[in-house]
Order: sequence, then structure tokens, then C-alpha cells
Amino acid sequence: MGIITPTNKTATTLTGLHLYHFSKSNCSMRVRITLEEKCVPWVSHHLDLHKAENITPEYFDIHPKGLVPTLVHDGVVIIESTDIIYYLDDAYTNPPLRPKNKLDQKKMLSWMRLAADHHIHVKTYMFANQIGKSMAKNESELNFYRQLQKNEELLEFHIENSLPEGLSKKRIAKAIKKLNNCFSRIERKLEEQEWTAGDAFSLSDITWIPLYVTLHSAKFPFENYPNIIRWKEAIWKRLSFQKAVLEWT
Repeated sequence: MGIITPTNKTATTLTGLHLYHFSKSNCSMRVRITLEEKCVPWVSHHLDLHKAENITPEYFDIHPKGLVPTLVHDGVVIIESTDIIYYLDDAYTNPPLRPKNKLDQKKMLSWMRLAADHHIHVKTYMFANQIGKSMAKNESELNFYRQLQKNEELLEFHIENSLPEGLSKKRIAKAIKKLNNCFSRIERKLEEQEWTAGDAFSLSDITWIPLYVTLHSAKFPFENYPNIIRWKEAIWKRLSFQKAVLEWT
């Protein structure tokens, strides 16, 4: 979705770089890593999702889905984490975070789209195996959420998660299958190259490493993917990852 015009005009008056984010949000991690790679100063607006600090009319008037992250750059509001990090790489070109050749750039964008398309499956796995019960909403909370949330997929997800039995076995099984298919593809690609989109660290790696962090915390079986573990260990050593992820989680 990229650049939007929010109904909450307070955000459009902000100067500099401002990030609405949550410490443990994988999408927020992507943006923080990119900001640290670029070594640019930014202002934190931390929203604790476990306390539903994003479920307010004021924040929905900034981000129409009530999600994090949201980046504000001199009054320009950008949403969707993959769009944000691409925007940042255009706005701050040093160091570049995309491959030099056009073919690898296409590969990078393809990997980024794949991650975005599988966000709901990552969310499903996390809720099923780690945070679902704590994030369930009571009837009053659901009614309030219904008033704010206009995205049918997100609304359906949270209604289902709030049922006594939680998310359906069918939904969970589909998520596991989709995620294993994705990580099998990455595993094969990392057999022949150091990074997901070629020979250089890029926005593709920044897009995928938070998914590893999030899913690993929920006991996803990454021991079946030795090349991904090697790739993860290389990223763990980067100062940007340490500052943007480890210091926040």
C-alpha cells in the first residue's frame, strides 16, 4: 500500500523520521534493522500490542488496519513493512540494500512479496503455538474491534482466535504447510549462495530474518534447515540486527 493520507492529521505534522512499532513485531523488526543499517536517527513511538495500545480510534486514523509498523518521514506516512524498507532504501542510498544487477533485484522483490503473502500464516503459527490465548478478546473487546477494523481477513482471524477452541486445526495445518514450503525454497537457495537474493545482504534478508526470529520463539522446527541456520548466524553478527532486534526483545 505504501504512502497513504491518514485521517489523523497529527502524524502529518511530524518532522524527521518517526516509527510506530512494537518490540516483538516481526514487521517492526524489518524497519528497525533497515534504519540501523542506514545509521539514520529516528523517533520511537512504541505501541504494546499485548496491551492493545494499537486498538484505538486515534491509531486506526493513522493506520487503517491498526497494524504496526507505520513510518512517518517529514509528514509523509508509509505503511506495510516491505514498502517502508524499500522507501527507506530509496530515501537513504548509503549503504545500498539492494543487489547491483537487475536480475538479483527482481529476485529480491520476489522474496519480499512471498514474505508479505505469507504474513497471515506466520501470524497463525504464532497464535496457535505461543500467544493465541493471551491475545484472545472478550465480547466487549470484540465489539470495539469490529467498530474499528474494516479489513475482513483480520477481523475474521481475531474473531476465530477468540473462540473457546481458538484457531481451527484446518487453518493451522495450512499455515504449517505453507511455511515449510517457503523455508524449503529458501533452504535450497542458500545451498548455492550466501544470501537470499544473491551474493550481497539485501532487503530480502531483512524481510525474512524477523520471520525466523518470531517463528523460532514459537518452536518452529528450523533444525530441519541447516542452511537457514547458517544464514541466521551470519545476520546475528550484524550490528544492525543486534541493535534493532536483540536490544528490543
